Amino acid sequence: MSHEATNWAIKQRGLKPTTKIVLWHLCDRFNPDYGCFPSQDRLAHDCEIRRSTLNHHLGQLEAVGLLRRVPRLDPITKRQLPTRYILGFEPGFTPVAVVPCPEIGHGDNGGAEIADMAEGSPLDAAVDALPCPDFGHGVGAEAVSDVPADPCPENPESRVRISDTNPVREPLSKPVKEEEGAQARAAISDEVFGDLLSALGLGPVALPGWWQGWPPRLHVQRWRDELGLTEAEIIAAAEASRQEHPEPPDGPKALDRAMQRAAQRKFEDAGRKRRKPKTPPATAAKPITDLPAFYADLVNSDRCLPVSAISNTMRDAMLARGLVTAERLRERGVR
Repeated sequence: MSHEATNWAIKQRGLKPTTKIVLWHLCDRFNPDYGCFPSQDRLAHDCEIRRSTLNHHLGQLEAVGLLRRVPRLDPITKRQLPTRYILGFEPGFTPVAVVPCPEIGHGDNGGAEIADMAEGSPLDAAVDALPCPDFGHGVGAEAVSDVPADPCPENPESRVRISDTNPVREPLSKPVKEEEGAQARAAISDEVFGDLLSALGLGPVALPGWWQGWPPRLHVQRWRDELGLTEAEIIAAAEASRQEHPEPPDGPKALDRAMQRAAQRKFEDAGRKRRKPKTPPATAAKPITDLPAFYADLVNSDRCLPVSAISNTMRDAMLARGLVTAERLRERGVR
């Protein structure tokens, strides 16, 4: 950025507002050491105008002698580089009104001087030297060669008008629909979709419009992917829905509620299967009501019997009832 260049642009009088904005942004991109060569995309973005409009105003600035455009080529690849813009305040500047246009080799060769335009507005005085309003170059209504007055807009040397959009664009709706239809058929096969139609009481002949094409297949795919239903479960839910609604549904959306209920039942069934069965409560131990019989069973068995477990009273009760013998008590260490 050069403040000297932008100040020079602001001081220029008699220009239209958009033309002056283009000149100011050109000067804003000017580098005192290297010059000014922004790309057209960058310059159009800075000025917030289309490239075709930008070239129109560049041609007007060139016509009134405020700048000169010099095309550049890469010496190795021979590809076109951003245009070099020589501004009117740079040393050695020669307006295009004196020198033929360096881009396409024609212009006002009659030697019209910029000083002759000082009486009025620069654009009004240079109306005869303005480039062609359609393509941004050429002189008035005259042509240098035998070709028509409007040079070819695709001329790679001028590069003054490049359409921002392709005027002839093939419609993409048909290829996109064919691609979506192929994806729908790949997701839900013809066999599965045919079984679904049969379950709903619909045949391939005279099929209603809301069941034709790829949209209903994508709807069935959502039942499978989003609700988690298998293809067999979808067909079973469709058959079950006929019990409540004998007439075939008006499109797949009419089955959304039935499919949601089927998915809810599936989720609940899976939850019940995952739950562990409850273990029956442990039976309560029966209280011991006959202690002599309990201890007698312990004495007569081979289980461990602590000597202090049986008191003298319990021993006498067992002997009195004949539940144990004295020999067995002595064998078990009970005195």
